[in-house]
Amino acid sequence: MDKSRPQARAVVVGSGIGGLTAALALHRRGWQVTVLERAALLRPVGAGIGLAPNALRALDTLGLGDELRELATWQGDGGLRTPGGRWLSRTDARAAAARFGGPLVMLHRSTLIGLLAGRLPEGTVRTGVPARLADPGTPGGRPARVAFPDGELEAELLVGADGIDSAVRTALFPEHPGPVYTGMTTWRTVIPAPGEPFAPHETWGRGALWGTQPLKDGRVYAYAAAAAPERSFAPDGEGERAELLRRFGHWHQPIPSILAATPADAILRHDVRQPARPLPAYHRGRTAVLGDAAHAMAPTLGQGGNQAIEDAVVLAHHLAPGADPGPGLAGYSADRMGRTSAIAAKSARIARLATLGSGPAVALRTALMGLAGRLGPGLALRTFDSIADWRPPTRTYADLAPEHPAGSATR
Repeated sequence: MDKSRPQARAVVVGSGIGGLTAALALHRRGWQVTVLERAALLRPVGAGIGLAPNALRALDTLGLGDELRELATWQGDGGLRTPGGRWLSRTDARAAAARFGGPLVMLHRSTLIGLLAGRLPEGTVRTGVPARLADPGTPGGRPARVAFPDGELEAELLVGADGIDSAVRTALFPEHPGPVYTGMTTWRTVIPAPGEPFAPHETWGRGALWGTQPLKDGRVYAYAAAAAPERSFAPDGEGERAELLRRFGHWHQPIPSILAATPADAILRHDVRQPARPLPAYHRGRTAVLGDAAHAMAPTLGQGGNQAIEDAVVLAHHLAPGADPGPGLAGYSADRMGRTSAIAAKSARIARLATLGSGPAVALRTALMGLAGRLGPGLALRTFDSIADWRPPTRTYADLAPEHPAGSATR
């Protein structure tokens, strides 16, 4: 970078996983980065996340991949079960790692947030700042502007990483209909592990599914989903726990034990929404959107956070500080729109399959999955072909920031 020229400025709106990954990637690329976060503090919010090999390779370019791989807990087998406990298919961790070139890492979202934020220069993240896009800017012309109660900032680049209800996206594409309810709602919790050991699993029943995954720190990440009317939330936390007991309390162990050990206030519930149609682009002017702001998706492939991480690394790859951002932003949109739209569509198909409500349809699904499971674990792993084997475009950031050596990613 030319030391005689002012450092190029980037503002990231939102300090979730996608926003902090983008901030770190842009910082390592040579940008002067400011992150604006509406919340007063970076609290340990959310529940678990599974980092697949594709996201871990992206994080390799930021020097975090190997540190995160050390948190992998899935060493044996796991798979898909019926509510009565019968295994429909089993998948071996070694087979998955061999197929996709690395492990699946389950961890609490706050752990990843902490690692990302800890690699940023002090003062990068400004909390308690509700920001709005005042001007997306023009490539080769005026800078982008973001406004907040105490003033505004100008930047050569602005990144909207402000989630599914993104104000940046709405300002960029006011004609777009935005996200709509998919018919599925989800519950998540992280609690200390119950006494009896268990294999990681998802269990599919009639109109509902449950998942139980161990974390490295001895806790358990449990999640559930079901077909339900929109906004049909219980009036308080105890109500959601009662709802989970009603739906899943009679399913196989360790599900009843986990529900018995879950405090009422430890349950998160969210309706699943995704865009009615894809955005026309992931950028306009000098402003880009990423993650849920660009392509919210059902959680059934576990790729929402993974795709946000990919977005962030690809965005920084395309944007050299000091250059006109127009071609780089166009390249970012071109690289990401097809992949993320395809993964979102596949996630939606699996969500519909997982929450079938018809008894005959569920019976047929169970029979077919049982048959596929008997033919070997490779059939189940094929679901993630072309997803988990993705590789980032370059290791550029490591070359620009030698104080943070890259991990083991290869082109």
